[in-house]
Amino acid sequence: MTTTMTTATTAAWSSSPRTPPLPVSLPPPTTRHPIGTVDLHLVDRTRPDPLLPSKPFRELMVTLWYPARHRATYPTTPWLGPAAAADWDSHSAPGLTIPPGTVDWRGIRTHARTGAPAAPGAGPVVLFLPGDGGIRALGTTLVEDLAAHGYLVVTIDSTYEADQVEFPGGRVERAIPLPDELTPEIIAALLAKHSRARLADAAFILTALESLTAGHNPDATGRPLPPGLPTALDLSRTAALGQSLGGSVAAQLAHDDPRISAAINLDGEFIGPVATTGARTPFLLLASATHTFDNVPGWNTFWTATTTWKRALRLRDAAHGSYTDLQTILPQLTPHLDIPAAEELIGTIPPAPSLAAQRTATKRFLDLHLKNHPTRFFDDPTRYHPELELLPGPTRA
Repeated sequence: MTTTMTTATTAAWSSSPRTPPLPVSLPPPTTRHPIGTVDLHLVDRTRPDPLLPSKPFRELMVTLWYPARHRATYPTTPWLGPAAAADWDSHSAPGLTIPPGTVDWRGIRTHARTGAPAAPGAGPVVLFLPGDGGIRALGTTLVEDLAAHGYLVVTIDSTYEADQVEFPGGRVERAIPLPDELTPEIIAALLAKHSRARLADAAFILTALESLTAGHNPDATGRPLPPGLPTALDLSRTAALGQSLGGSVAAQLAHDDPRISAAINLDGEFIGPVATTGARTPFLLLASATHTFDNVPGWNTFWTATTTWKRALRLRDAAHGSYTDLQTILPQLTPHLDIPAAEELIGTIPPAPSLAAQRTATKRFLDLHLKNHPTRFFDDPTRYHPELELLPGPTRA
């Protein structure tokens, strides 16, 4: 994000230098079932890094969120690691017009426990891909609810594209700076490049998960895995879920990789071949308030070409960033800070009904296509959540 902080905001905060940083909390999942997490450091030595060619291999960080057996003696998983939180505070938050030092980013806690033993039984797997430049933590409120309901969710950072990625030992790799001039042609080329890198990353991660279920530890440094984790994944039931560019990559991955059985796009335009080929698997599109099939690149052609099970829903009064954790974080800060871009980022929909509608829609879709649980939710979503409505189809071929 490129918005600079306002002078008024900076002055107001700096006038009270001893004011403690503002606390932020995340809403709990909709069930109290324990959740565990583990970070994996993955290294693909079969290819040079596609975004930093001078590096002879691709290095990634992912987090696995899973149903846990118990959690009392395990530490609560932070929203960001300490080094990433510091980098977010100094480099990313100012783009939201939040001055450094004003928010306790390091203190944000999830509802999961790091390293907790996995619950018995194998659950469906979901790959989560954030938006372009986004970090994997921005999907926490959505993915930890899926984990609490029996899914194993893998959140993925795209190194050198994501704002910051923290590796073991506290090393942080930041995004490669964008060109000074961002013409539509340059932006399109960057998105295509990022999409290709992410597709290769996802394929590599799926193979690493296969290795994990075979009893191997794919972590590059061999850090111990939580007890029971290798038997917690049912890779025969795998979906891809993404926000913005991540939604396009999810669609392309589901089209290209037979290991993916369903896909969800959270308000992203379609980049690359999938924009004209359509989906191969069942597909769910969730849109923000002003987006339609006729004003978002790729939506019209993608939808027309898709002949599988498909539904498109619109979240009233939502904006593009409503499908990220900013939906719950920014409203906690706006009573204390002047954040001019807040409404542009997350719309005017209140956080609680927005998140509830998103959680229900994604879970019902995945339950239907990965667990074979029938539902009538998609016939009339407004009946369940007044904020949701069926998105009218394309008006032109």
